[in-house]
Amino acid sequence: MSTTAPETVETNGLLAHLTGFVEALRGAGIPVGVGECVDTAAVFAEVDVLNREDLREGLATVCVKRPAYRLAFDTMFDLWWPLATGEGTALAGDGEGDGEPGEGDDHEGVPSASEQDIDRWREALAKALMDGDSDLLRRLARAAVSALGKGAAGGGRESYYSYRVMRALSPDTLVAQLLDGLLNKVDAERGGMQEQVARQTIRDRMAEFRRYVDAEVRRRVAEDRGKEQVAKSTIRPMADQVDFLRAQADDLAELRRTVHPLARRLASRLAARRRLGREGRLDFRRTVRASLATGGIPIVTHHKPRKQHKPELVVLCDVSGSVAGFSHFTLMLTAALREQFSKVRAFAFVDTTDEVTSFFTPGADLPVAVQRIGREANLVWFDGHSDYGHAFEVFEEKWPEAIGPKTSLLILGDARSNYRDPALPTLKKMVGRARHAYWLNPEAQRMWGSGDSVAERYAEVIDMTECRTAAQLADFVHDILPA
Repeated sequence: MSTTAPETVETNGLLAHLTGFVEALRGAGIPVGVGECVDTAAVFAEVDVLNREDLREGLATVCVKRPAYRLAFDTMFDLWWPLATGEGTALAGDGEGDGEPGEGDDHEGVPSASEQDIDRWREALAKALMDGDSDLLRRLARAAVSALGKGAAGGGRESYYSYRVMRALSPDTLVAQLLDGLLNKVDAERGGMQEQVARQTIRDRMAEFRRYVDAEVRRRVAEDRGKEQVAKSTIRPMADQVDFLRAQADDLAELRRTVHPLARRLASRLAARRRLGREGRLDFRRTVRASLATGGIPIVTHHKPRKQHKPELVVLCDVSGSVAGFSHFTLMLTAALREQFSKVRAFAFVDTTDEVTSFFTPGADLPVAVQRIGREANLVWFDGHSDYGHAFEVFEEKWPEAIGPKTSLLILGDARSNYRDPALPTLKKMVGRARHAYWLNPEAQRMWGSGDSVAERYAEVIDMTECRTAAQLADFVHDILPA
């Protein structure tokens, strides 16, 4: 008589699902500690878990400590707690019915998921945008992804794509029609304010529809490939984790907004370090004298006061196009931290050097100051391509007094000198006169020495550190600032 082993069933309960969600948040750059992880479990006892939005806000209250984390959190929440499954069975608490959005010939103004008549889809979209009905826009987005978003993904498989939906519906071509519906002729004749408000309303509703389409595509792809893989490719890194050399315009704008908060956090840490490190070396004579009152036991120790000093800082920064995002952000942070030094002088260069300290006067608008450097400073000598050797020689010739025994020298750049003379002896003189000398390189260390890079040769003369993100820059500045 043969026996069959019972089939092993793997159960992933709610706790395992929640743990995976927390780990995914950490992977996306959102700091969630052990305490927050425990608090997330407590959220389930306090909110109605069948109400999806209440659950979202409850978990966000625990996990999201900064506004910058909210977008990544919402995207991750939608992957782990999707609004629907399969072809669109709605979850409880999302404000929709239980039926599939494509059921029947016309489900509350939404065409069938099998409907291929683009004109009918556009009519439905125009009506939803006109009414501003978020639930209708959501259902329309879900059905449109099913009907219009599927395409070949290679290897004989199919997947879903947002661009296919948006290209088929072309919502931007509906603006004139929607304006006619939102504006009456009398209001339009009174002035342009009403039209501006109407246009902004249309843009907001179209952006809302686009978000619903993107979310639905992510959900479908996550069901096919796994939410972990989709999270890695979908979630954008936090602003302080963005690679300077790969940052887009909106990334740089977000980095600029982090300058002052980052400077304040660094300043508060330095103040704490100064308070804790105020006592210097042990004062043996005072300690022994005080111990006579306790029978010779040195219960209370006395220390000599530590000399507090603020060093001078000289920043020499490559502002050529290849490292513009890195150099601009670093100059702005340096200017914001000027109070930590007794004196700060800033110099910028491309293939020649000019002092730009005057652009960073107290109270100056830092982004404007950075823009003025490119327009007004004398940074181009020959052809406008980086020439570190010539820049160092010009600096040494014009401002040799800038570096002294109290000076910390900070050089910023990728050390790519277009195969020109690196002027190593000149750099050695500069480093030799400085109290401390550091070089921050925004390129990955594995790229040092490749092509026209002389980073490895410069690293033999000066302490060179890889600094690719704002987080790495913050750690470095925190370590070198006066303690």
